[in-house]
Amino acid sequence: MRLKSYLGIFFLLILATACINPPDNFPSIPTITFESIEYIPTNGADSLIIGVDFQDAEGDLGLSSTDDDPPFQDVDFQRDTNGELITYSTRPSEAPAYNPIDWLVNPLVGNERVNDTIWVKQNPNQFNIFVKFFIKRNGQYTEFKWQDPPFYTTFNGRFPRILTSEDGQAVEGNISYGMLSSGWESIFRTDTIRIDVSIQDRALNRSNEVSSPEVTLKQITRPAN
Repeated sequence: MRLKSYLGIFFLLILATACINPPDNFPSIPTITFESIEYIPTNGADSLIIGVDFQDAEGDLGLSSTDDDPPFQDVDFQRDTNGELITYSTRPSEAPAYNPIDWLVNPLVGNERVNDTIWVKQNPNQFNIFVKFFIKRNGQYTEFKWQDPPFYTTFNGRFPRILTSEDGQAVEGNISYGMLSSGWESIFRTDTIRIDVSIQDRALNRSNEVSSPEVTLKQITRPAN
């Protein structure tokens, strides 16, 4: 079950393009470089778009909507020493308080509906693009953690498979990753922000992490037509 916010509107728009005839000396671990950042306000949800260029030797980048078997499953269900699912009513002292990230209500476990509230841990490998937000105040950057209250969400996500074949082939191209929300301006206002991005291939190799320049929303707003 993908994470969803409980405040505002959050969506992801991903466009990936690739060249499949690049040089053959690309690394097995994906390499990315920062390309662009742009803010597009609208009458509805506003869009914050990050662009990165990528190179990969095997071309095993991207996940389809059906890539949900291990290691790409959404969550890991927590069990006790007897192998039983841990419910909210039987939770141990170290279990977190209820929140929509750590607890699922009436989830499907395998093919069976469990009518209870079950402790889970989110699987980071359900995603293949990872986004961190930082706010600069008093000269220091502090990470803005979307998974914390009151949002309980994430802007990590998936971009689609670059190649339809499983045959290894070097690729390079660009990922344009759009994050839509009704709350960008109310949250970040005139703050200076930075966004860090990394990607991961299907062999779970994590790329280098790249950073946007430090910007304000006003500085990167697309001019109105």
